[in-house]
Amino acid sequence: MLRRLSAAWRQVASVLRRALSPKAALPIVFLAVAGGAAYWMTLARPQVAQAPPPEPSLLVSVAALKREPVAFTVPSQGSVSPRTETTLVSEVSGQIVDVSPAFVSGGFFKQGDVLVRIDPRIYETNLLGAEAEVARARTQVATEEALASYAQENWERLGELRAEQDEASDLTLRKPQLQQALAELDARQADLERAQEDLRRTIIRAPYDGMVREKLADVGQFVNVGAELASAFAVDRAEVRLPLTQQDLRFVDVEALAAGATLPVTLRADLGAEGQSWQAAVVRSEGVFDATSRVLYVVAQVEDPYNLAGGGSSPLRIGTFVSAEISGKAGGDFFVVPRHALARGDTLWIVDDDMRIRPRTVAVVRADERFAYIAEGFEDGERYVTIPIAQPLPGMKVRVAN
Repeated sequence: MLRRLSAAWRQVASVLRRALSPKAALPIVFLAVAGGAAYWMTLARPQVAQAPPPEPSLLVSVAALKREPVAFTVPSQGSVSPRTETTLVSEVSGQIVDVSPAFVSGGFFKQGDVLVRIDPRIYETNLLGAEAEVARARTQVATEEALASYAQENWERLGELRAEQDEASDLTLRKPQLQQALAELDARQADLERAQEDLRRTIIRAPYDGMVREKLADVGQFVNVGAELASAFAVDRAEVRLPLTQQDLRFVDVEALAAGATLPVTLRADLGAEGQSWQAAVVRSEGVFDATSRVLYVVAQVEDPYNLAGGGSSPLRIGTFVSAEISGKAGGDFFVVPRHALARGDTLWIVDDDMRIRPRTVAVVRADERFAYIAEGFEDGERYVTIPIAQPLPGMKVRVAN
């Protein structure tokens, strides 16, 4: 056993002697020198300057706040209806023998135009009979007047022959007969006027400048007294009933309407591809709140809605649904901002001098479809973000686009 250990040790010692020879040590020395040089160069390199990245900023559009006088307009809406509408009816019986070319649905007519003619022959015959009765009654009156005159003369002659003269009775002087003849004449003249009126009513004339809404009878149709012939309306002016809430009444001078004043109003409607507008005036209020909707209706009038006078505007047809902007009271000086610039309806993002945004809660006095009106909480010249920011954070850095 000892012999084996001694032999192994001699072999290890032989390997060590060969490894520590000058030739074998040269690579090791070279590697050690190279490693040391690399380590020294690492320690001797200059330090790289490190700067923090710039803080990101968001591009926003801003506008400056400024007080300005505001006269509020109150929005509303309604349908156009005629101011005067009539159902034309027949006042006599008979067959319709003629109608006007304007007697069609949508036809325009002038005041006094003949719209419908009813067969007048029977009424012409009645008129001739009434005239004959009047002539007969006049003859009867003339006869009774002559007889009364003769009776008066005879009574006077008889009085000359008698010593005493009594007062003549009315019957002796034929006064009752004369009064009966006069009453008969009055009755026959009344029949004549009735016959003339019936003949006149066979011609139905337009009561005003207007349009036929719906035709209900035509040529050849027999109509009775009270039969409906057509529905029509006047075209001199139209009306629009506009509802106002109790909140709206704060900004509308309704009391001025009772004193005879009017309130300007602009009506708008989309007709075809273009929007149209018309100028009108609120002329009255209906005076009571609707029990169901709790609104007060005011009435706006439009002159010449069908533009028959040739004013250049588009016709405002009956039945058109319109939106309205009623000129209200002067509200004072307000900050006017676009309604979409308000976050959650009451927060405006202000850009400070460091180009950072800060939220500010505001009290909106009134808001319409486009703008919100703010009375206080700002200084003139402060800038605010006009386009809402998605997920804004207080103190966020921004850049101004405009």
